Amino acid sequence: MHTHKFDKELRLLTPEHYQHVFKQARRVSSLYFTIVSRDNALSKPRLGLAVPKKQIRTSVARNNFKRLARESFRQNQHKLPHKDFVVIAKKDTQTLSNNETFKLFDKLWIRFSLPYHG
Repeated sequence: MHTHKFDKELRLLTPEHYQHVFKQARRVSSLYFTIVSRDNALSKPRLGLAVPKKQIRTSVARNNFKRLARESFRQNQHKLPHKDFVVIAKKDTQTLSNNETFKLFDKLWIRFSLPYHG
């Protein structure tokens, strides 16, 4: 049975963690957000969030998007490869409903589970 927690060790915490991901990243994008990933040396995936004020103006909308991203990651972490992921919000992200956001995340997480030929 898989645990579905989102503990501290599943988060990217330092600027160095984020820089490491962005150096040689694999990107999967949608119209509303991008997920960037890079292999890590751990036995679990980790998540970082980049939700700029310039893209999502209100703190309520930013916090809601971050909450949805963390919840989607938490539910899918056992299916994901051992990589570091950074979710980057784009401008129209806040126009999606919560359900549409979850469906889009599910679609993008699946793309990371497939073999990469790039």
